[in-house]
Amino acid sequence: MVDFGCHAPVMALREAFALRGVAISDAQARRDMGKAKADHVRALLQDPAIAKAWTEACGRAADDADVQKLMTDLAPLMRDQAARAARLIDGARSAVEALRAEGIKVGSSTGYTRAMMTPVLREAAAQGYVPDHVVCSGETPAGRPTPLMIYKACAELGVWPLSRVVKVDDTEVGVAEGRAAGCFTVGITASGNGMGLSEQALAALPAADRESRIAAAEKSLLAAGADVTIDTIAQLIPVLRSAT
Repeated sequence: MVDFGCHAPVMALREAFALRGVAISDAQARRDMGKAKADHVRALLQDPAIAKAWTEACGRAADDADVQKLMTDLAPLMRDQAARAARLIDGARSAVEALRAEGIKVGSSTGYTRAMMTPVLREAAAQGYVPDHVVCSGETPAGRPTPLMIYKACAELGVWPLSRVVKVDDTEVGVAEGRAAGCFTVGITASGNGMGLSEQALAALPAADRESRIAAAEKSLLAAGADVTIDTIAQLIPVLRSAT
């Protein structure tokens, strides 16, 4: 819905690790995108190259206390980066308006904690997007790829059966969440984490390169279990109409 190319968490994660003297790449930061942020940090620390760099910088292997310290560092960085990147993706608002015109409720789930998500919700609301329900990291016993955030949203919105729920996500773990819940699952290719480019950078690519990268993102999301893929949220309504 916001942050074309999913840049905010990448920048924040890189800054948080840099504060500990450890450099991580965009590709490393993106690999486990969509997980609860604490789980994401743990996964990064288990990466062999990052684990080696951490030991060299800190003189010992990382432990769970380091996860908590990184999360403490990450919280304000994530809030700042997310607020800067919270512009609605073109077509997002009109897609939501079309869904609501059909009586469909709109929920959001995220790997951000509630504190991280607060500025995003504020900026999105200023642009006319207020979801009917939001589930944040830490508000269920486990995050993605378990279906618990979807279950929580559906229970609190009074929505059932799960086969009539549409899950839209740009990450493999988010697609797996939708499949685990039994939802019709839509993967987003061009505007998401798999592409990792701003709208301007994507448009500037040679056409063949752009299509090749979109195809690679599509392949990964379909392998994770997506029923269909779309380039951006702007294409959601047509694909749902064609699927029903």
